[in-house]
Amino acid sequence: MFSVKPMKPTFKCYLPSQTDVKKTIELPLKKIEPKLLPGEIVVNEANFVRKCISSESSKEDLWGKLICTNFKVSFIVQDAPIKEKPHLSHLLLGEHDIPLTCLEQVVTVNDSKGKKKVLGSNQKLKFNPTELILYCKDLRIIRFCFDEAGPESARKVCLAIAHYSHPADIHLLFGFEFQGRRFYESKGRRVNGSTPRGGLHTPMFDRPSDWDREIKRTGASEWRVCSINERYAISQSLAEYIVVPVSLTDQDLKQFSKEFTDNRIPLWCWNHSNGSALVRMASLCDPLQHNRIEKRVTTAIQKSHPQQNEILKIDLDKSLPNIQDIQSAFLKVRNICVIEPFEESEERWLSSIENSRWLEYVRAFLKQSAEIVYFLDGRNSSVILQEEEDRDLNCVVSSLVQLMLDPHYRSRNGFQSLVQKEWVMAGHRFLDRCNHLKKNDKESPVFMLFLDCVWQMINQYPAAFEFTETYLTVLSDSMWIPLFSTFLFNSSKQRSQCLMDFAKQKAIPPGEEQDFYFPPVWDWSQQLSVKDQTLFNNPMYVGKGAACVQNGEVKSFTRKQKNYSSTLRGSSASIRNGLRSGEETLTRKGSLISELKPDFSLIKVESPAERFFRDWFSQPTDQKGLLIPLLLPSHMALWKLYFLRWVPEACIPKGGTITAYHKICQLFDEIESLQSQLRQYKGPSPDSTPLPSPKRPSSHQRRMYFRAKSRNDSSTSPDYLSSSFPFTPVGNLCRRSIHGTPISKFLNGAKIWLSTETLVNDTV
Repeated sequence: MFSVKPMKPTFKCYLPSQTDVKKTIELPLKKIEPKLLPGEIVVNEANFVRKCISSESSKEDLWGKLICTNFKVSFIVQDAPIKEKPHLSHLLLGEHDIPLTCLEQVVTVNDSKGKKKVLGSNQKLKFNPTELILYCKDLRIIRFCFDEAGPESARKVCLAIAHYSHPADIHLLFGFEFQGRRFYESKGRRVNGSTPRGGLHTPMFDRPSDWDREIKRTGASEWRVCSINERYAISQSLAEYIVVPVSLTDQDLKQFSKEFTDNRIPLWCWNHSNGSALVRMASLCDPLQHNRIEKRVTTAIQKSHPQQNEILKIDLDKSLPNIQDIQSAFLKVRNICVIEPFEESEERWLSSIENSRWLEYVRAFLKQSAEIVYFLDGRNSSVILQEEEDRDLNCVVSSLVQLMLDPHYRSRNGFQSLVQKEWVMAGHRFLDRCNHLKKNDKESPVFMLFLDCVWQMINQYPAAFEFTETYLTVLSDSMWIPLFSTFLFNSSKQRSQCLMDFAKQKAIPPGEEQDFYFPPVWDWSQQLSVKDQTLFNNPMYVGKGAACVQNGEVKSFTRKQKNYSSTLRGSSASIRNGLRSGEETLTRKGSLISELKPDFSLIKVESPAERFFRDWFSQPTDQKGLLIPLLLPSHMALWKLYFLRWVPEACIPKGGTITAYHKICQLFDEIESLQSQLRQYKGPSPDSTPLPSPKRPSSHQRRMYFRAKSRNDSSTSPDYLSSSFPFTPVGNLCRRSIHGTPISKFLNGAKIWLSTETLVNDTV
């Protein structure tokens, strides 16, 4: 018999085996769908889109779906890589999401035709885009390619993004739809018709009690809360409640208001313990009434001072850069850091930073604020800050002066109350300055300038502030999320009117419209987890009651209050209507004291201002008292975390200030843990015994992001740490790779390159 070989099967089964089926059932299939907030809808989308990760190779690029909603541009990755590097996880936005209000330019490109177009609202696109480049206000640049996407879907999603990022009216911003939907969803949870605002400790200054507490805290006994602007009867841009001198009646204020720009009567900002007051006001409209009104106002302010000392008025429009200068400088430094290719040498790159004049303007505002500090603290004189509209430069300077003088504002809650008081309630035009409605070509970064000034002080006095640079950076990013009242309106009047109009539009019953409100940005639980919020905490903060350490010894001291009045040395300047004006306290250029250098040399004739700063710098810095920043050009540094966090070439693995922060947090957490264990120890005493094995604080109670390491942990820094932490530059438009990047010297701690002229000016 012949043996027959078994025939090979001619049919191949493509059905999965039973084992594979079980595995498939066990592993859930991922749907490419966006996470939507209440009221958020998808308006357009495109599949098979590639997000560019590197400009040289597409190996690391991500594939997925590009989606445009009425709130954001979202990219949903098809096969998301395993997360190896933890970063800040936003509760409202995904890793690849961009709020529409954060978009500055929407640029479409067609490589084959060599065409490029900046898209606006309701514009036509005459070519099929092969690329989409999004320029963001937070300095990100995101690039998408439509290699495999259909040309029609690519065109539609680009037009949708351009259209929805240019809202024609403020009510079209997503925040209104979001808060309206939340109003109806939470209706059943409201108690007695009121909406719980959940544990927010920052005063809003929208009620008299908040102002009363501030008056009491600063000891301003000769000032009172005034309600003449209730329902915005006097000024459309002021808050309903303001603080004015006791000696001025409501009738006087109503008469005066007509003479000021936009009826903005003078506003009290802060009181020194010596009785001097910081006041801000708009310009007077009628030159004929100028002297009469100014005399009445200054006399009233003078009466509020215990010694009735003279008053200094400073016109900030004449002494500081204007809005256009600030905008131009910011655009230049942004282009240098993010858009333009790096120069061939460190010197050229650093010179470009200097030539942008951004740091020069930051220095100018800090210097002006330090001069005002001298008058308030050294001369015991009240100061009036004057600006034409009292809504931009006054906000910056008044805030910086209070930050230097009052340690309360250097705590996180105090800083938030400062921004609420001097920016939000004082009527800073956040809607216009942030350019949410795209009515201008660019935003005006006045608030960004203020945050940079604050960072300069944190950089010089890190133990004096409760919050970190991460907090400032996240706060700046929050300006582009249209869900919070803090950065969405030009005034409290506009906020109230917009909410009332929207309540009528949504048929919210009369009497319940007060429950429909925009939450402030200060409730950080809306954006970040409890764990991520600990990145805001500064482990080096001295707080209240901390001792001063000098030369290894713990010392307690208080600075002696001196009066540096000009009457002590030389003749006093002329006083007109109780007002000192035109007096130059510190020379503007080339002066040692004007730059507030710590190493003062002896000079023949020492002015009161020079003695004041010499005395201050000659003593150990009291982190809980007055702070004066160092203001030589070499003391001004570029805020690396903000300006360079999205630049891949500038990202230093296991480098930057985060490495020191990581170690200090671990040490702080270990100390807190030991203190907690000591508190749980009952004894020693004859009748008591220690508690067995005291436990560490629970994770939600611990204040530091980085926990104390165990004995088995390695001493090295985590691999995910970099100079950009907690942000990541991955996914931003990269320049071509340059080995030995020309900013390496700067990133390693080099100061801003000084020009020959600057070096000459700094020479003693």
